[in-house]
Amino acid sequence: MKSFEFGNYIASLRRNLGLSQKELASRLNVSNKAISKWENGSSNPTLERIQELAKIFKVPFEEFVNKGKKKKNKKIFKIVITGGPCSGKSTALSWIQANFTKKGYSVIVVAESATELILSGVAPWTCERSYDFQKTLMEMQLAKEEVYDRILEKIYGSEKILVVFDRGLLDCKIYLEDYEFDRLMEEMNLSEIKLRDNYDGVFHLVTAAKGAEEFYTLENNKARTETIEEAREKDDRGISVWAGHPHFRIVGNEGGFEDKMKKLMSEISALLGEPVPYEIERKFLIEMPNLEKMEKNQACKKVEIIQTYLKSENDDEIRVRQRGYNGSYIYTKTIKKYAGNGKRFEFEERISEQQYLSALMEADITKRQIRKTRYCLVYENQYFEIDIYPFWKDKAILEIEFSNENREIKFPKCMKIIKEVTDDEEYKNTTLASRK
Repeated sequence: MKSFEFGNYIASLRRNLGLSQKELASRLNVSNKAISKWENGSSNPTLERIQELAKIFKVPFEEFVNKGKKKKNKKIFKIVITGGPCSGKSTALSWIQANFTKKGYSVIVVAESATELILSGVAPWTCERSYDFQKTLMEMQLAKEEVYDRILEKIYGSEKILVVFDRGLLDCKIYLEDYEFDRLMEEMNLSEIKLRDNYDGVFHLVTAAKGAEEFYTLENNKARTETIEEAREKDDRGISVWAGHPHFRIVGNEGGFEDKMKKLMSEISALLGEPVPYEIERKFLIEMPNLEKMEKNQACKKVEIIQTYLKSENDDEIRVRQRGYNGSYIYTKTIKKYAGNGKRFEFEERISEQQYLSALMEADITKRQIRKTRYCLVYENQYFEIDIYPFWKDKAILEIEFSNENREIKFPKCMKIIKEVTDDEEYKNTTLASRK
């Protein structure tokens, strides 16, 4: 089986012996490139080579064989359902459980940690400081997620697992001042970006206090205490906290509550690839926006992206990406197949830094590395991504992805649209990467 895991196993044994790829290649009488391909997962050694490797590394042959065996193709998706007070999260969790169980998923719902603490008698108002409550909450949530990560690999009987978190690790920031949250990250040696991007998708349900005020109530949740105005403020804060996540969607109150739930199911289905894994993407060439103003906007987050295209034996677009800010990054590998009319089939997996570095060995040298600064902007319950390229001083690319091709786009007033470039080859990343 071609796998990063098997490749990493070979690489770790090689490093433990203090061998370079060149030295190992010499012992096996193969090329350096062959060793590189084994270690980055693009190919596997033959059975004869595995026997030789086992002797060199002094590892039982059976262990090598077991490491190379194909494991069951289990897919685990982790999503967060968050939102303002009285937004319909409890009902949403029931809908998700019912709908995606029918689609063949093992659905695991992780209860909201804050509500568990409050109902047990531990609350912000019972602690000496609200900060102490939020720190305890963070510790509890981290411990729960670690436990679930361990057990998920042992679950059998299903190849598709959907883990739904009733609020995620970053929700505690809603209730802290920025300087308090920065202090919490420092004390716990955590990274805000890694906490935010730890999930495959984040779905924010807008509070009923925005557009459905007649349904706003405190009766159905003993842990809820906010007035309508406070609920609106926390909803805005929640959106600004999660803005910047690669797959962040906002589900509003337009059209009634049942429509809200149906839209949520549609958005989750699009993320999971049900019934087919495609997203609708529209791209627009815009005049260079006011970056200073955008950086002051609480609903806008800045990320740095380095994107490298890999060699492909067919027309697939294969890339690896480093994404993050201020020294804290996550890494992904993506395979794209285009279906025309702005639709694309996209398969993405999270990879480790080591896997990312190994994959760079297979870079397509006919294309240059794309480096860009991305601004993730929330406007009118829509999630825009504005890409700033170093070779353009007067223009940028604005993108929006959604699952409903009939959805109307409401552009931010500060954006000046030059033209739509959704199907314009000149403005695709692969074309920009080919620029000399």
